[in-house]
Amino acid sequence: MVKRSSFKIFLAVQNALFLRELSMRFSSGRMGIFWTFFEPFFQILIFVLIKLLLFGSEENSFDFAIFLALNFTAFNLFKNIVVKSTASFKANKALFLYKQVKPIDTIIARSMVEVFITSIIIVIFLSLGFYFDFDMNIEDLSMVTFGFVWLILFSLALGVFMAVLNVFVDSIGKLINFFMTALMFSSAVFYSVDILPIDIQGWIMYNPLSHFMEIIHGFYFDSLDDHLVSYDYILAWTLSLLYIGLWLYIKLEKRIISS
Repeated sequence: MVKRSSFKIFLAVQNALFLRELSMRFSSGRMGIFWTFFEPFFQILIFVLIKLLLFGSEENSFDFAIFLALNFTAFNLFKNIVVKSTASFKANKALFLYKQVKPIDTIIARSMVEVFITSIIIVIFLSLGFYFDFDMNIEDLSMVTFGFVWLILFSLALGVFMAVLNVFVDSIGKLINFFMTALMFSSAVFYSVDILPIDIQGWIMYNPLSHFMEIIHGFYFDSLDDHLVSYDYILAWTLSLLYIGLWLYIKLEKRIISS
C-alpha cells in the first residue's frame, strides 16, 4: 500500500471539510439559501434609500449602487471569514478525534466556502449590472483583484487569531457580531474616506479595513484613487496578525484539541 504524502492528506481533508461546510450552509432550507445570496442586495437597497431620503437624487462622480455592491461584497467576505473562523474550533471539535484533521484545517475550509459563495455573488452582481446597464467599467481590474486577495489573507490571519482566543475566552464569540456591526460603519463601506473632514479621515484610516476598501473602490472608479492608503500599514497588520495567530495556534494546538 502506497503511503500518501502530507500534502495529499491535506487536500483530501480540505475537500471533505469544504463539502461538509457547504452542505451545512445550504441545509437550513430555502430561506437560508436565499438570504445567503441576497443579503447584499437588501443592504444596497437600504443604503440607496437612505441616500435618497437624506440627499435626494444628488449625482455622484461614480455609480453609487455599484459602489455599495463592491464594498458590501468585500466587507461581507471579510466578516463571514472572521465570524466563521472564530467559531470553527468549537463547532468542529468532534472532528479532531481524527488525527488527519487539524483545527486549522477547519478555518481554511470555512474560508474557502466563503470565497466560493462570494464568487457566486460577484457573478450575480456582474450579470445584473450588465443587464441593467450600470457603470461596469473598471479602471484597474488587477488592483481590484489584488485588494480582494489581500483582504482574504488579512481576514484569514485575523480569523486564526480570533479562533484561538475564542477557545479560552467565551466572550469573544458572543461579541464578534456586535464588533462587526460597529466595524461596518467605520470602514468606508458606504462612503469614500476623502469626502470626510480631515480630522475624521485620520481616525478612520487607523482602521486597516478602511485601507482595503479604499484600494478596492479606489481602483474600480476613475474618479477615486488610493492616495489615503498606507500599504506598509496594512502589511504590518497582516503579517503581525498572521504571525501571532499562527504562533498561538502552534503553541496551543494540543490544548485546543483537548479542550
